[in-house]
Amino acid sequence: MLSFLCAKEGFVRYTYAEQLTNESIQKKEKEIKQLQSEQQQLKNGLNDVKKMKAALEASKNDLDRYVTELDNNLASIQERIAELGDLITEKEGQIEERTEELNEAIAVQTAQYEAMKKRIKFMYERGDTMYVELLLHTGNLGETLNKGEYIEKLSAYDKRKLDEYVAYSEYVKLCKEILEEEKQTLDEAKAAQEAEEENVNELIEAKEAEITRVSADIALQSEAIKEYEADIAAQNETIRQLEAAVAAERKALEEENRRKYDGGVFKWPAPSYTRISDDYGTRIHPILGIEKFHNGIDMAAPGGSPILAAYDGKVVAAAYSASMGNYIMIDHGDSVYTIYMHASALYVSQGQEVSRGQKIAAVGTTGRSTGNHLHFSVRKNGEYVNPWSYLGR
Repeated sequence: MLSFLCAKEGFVRYTYAEQLTNESIQKKEKEIKQLQSEQQQLKNGLNDVKKMKAALEASKNDLDRYVTELDNNLASIQERIAELGDLITEKEGQIEERTEELNEAIAVQTAQYEAMKKRIKFMYERGDTMYVELLLHTGNLGETLNKGEYIEKLSAYDKRKLDEYVAYSEYVKLCKEILEEEKQTLDEAKAAQEAEEENVNELIEAKEAEITRVSADIALQSEAIKEYEADIAAQNETIRQLEAAVAAERKALEEENRRKYDGGVFKWPAPSYTRISDDYGTRIHPILGIEKFHNGIDMAAPGGSPILAAYDGKVVAAAYSASMGNYIMIDHGDSVYTIYMHASALYVSQGQEVSRGQKIAAVGTTGRSTGNHLHFSVRKNGEYVNPWSYLGR
């Protein structure tokens, strides 16, 4: 009869409930504490922009040093934003798992409750009478003792099922608490990511303001012009040295192994661009107010949007300078090079072969830049040439 009652009340379907122990409950309580600790770490881990700005004050007199240190701070925060993005994705997946776990626990708890109601009703209607009938219909002392033992087992069964229900009710309660804590952690991660993005914008604004202040100060106009020219000269020297290094490497190779540019049209390197903010050629410098030569095309685009390799080639530089910020230089053969400046992140390294249209970096405003854009240049035989000749219009 005991096995019949077990089958009738549905507990065969829920063997998992019978395996519930204090260890399961303790494990859930530990998970809740870990989630609360994780939430506190998210709050404590936010970057303090005020402290960053205070640390940068001492380097304002040296603009290159100021820009370099600030770009390092930006890179650190952007890496933190990426980590928070991964955490948000992870938590969203965990919330789905926790919700499924809770639904299963509630289903088991409901089945236990319904089974207990039936058992209590049965015992109310037949319990005492059943026990008396069992004892009266005994043939001898041995049978009486056996039936007495059977009655004890029935009582123990009822007690065990009640204990299981109480324990499982506590388990369901903890599952609900963990789900709420996971949701709270997700909200904290999203708030932290939003705060870090605000920090990035604040530092970029501070950098733009400082570059503009130094460059536009009327009292320092002539000095700013000299600095601008020195800046371009430094860029050109870096590029020249890279070209010379490649030329020296080429001399050591056989003619048939040299890279050849086949004359194909370049891929547009900033597919998310919104406008050409500054074109190639002689123009009135927007800050200095004098006529200057602009050696590339400035493609305004959202920060973090992709930068693509314009053509097949070999990366001869993937580095940082205070002037160009994060930059990449690619050798396409026959002394044709493309240069990509002011990136927020670089995805390739020196010596790597890349293909036309491959994602090599992300748009940014590192180095001497006052807004998110890609500065794209083309060099041929050691001189800057019009990129439109290779891009096509």
